Amino acid sequence: MNNLEDIMAMAQNVQAELAKAQDGLDQIEVEGASGGGLVKVKASAKGRIIGIAIDDSLVQVSEKQMLEDLIVAAFNDARAKADAASGEAMAKMTQGLPLPPGFKLPF
Repeated sequence: MNNLEDIMAMAQNVQAELAKAQDGLDQIEVEGASGGGLVKVKASAKGRIIGIAIDDSLVQVSEKQMLEDLIVAAFNDARAKADAASGEAMAKMTQGLPLPPGFKLPF
C-alpha cells in the first residue's frame, strides 16, 4: 500500500507543479508580425492578446481589407509562437517524470 501512497503523493506534486507552470505561461510574451512588420500582435503563451500595433501607412480607407487580412495573419503568427512557447515550457516541467510513452497531458 505504501507504493500506492507514494504514487498518489507524486501525482499531487506533479499536479501542483503543472498548475504553477500554467499560471506562468501568462507571463511569457511572444510577438507575431505580418506585412514585413507593418502589423504586429503581442500575445501571452496562453493565447491572450496583449496588444496590436499597426503602422500608420496602413490606416487608410482604401487599405481596409489589407489591414484586416494582415491583422489575422499577425494574430495567427503570434498564436503559433505562443503554442511553441507553451509546449517548450510544459516539456521542461514534465522532463524526467515517469510518464508512459506517448502519454499526452491535457494542455
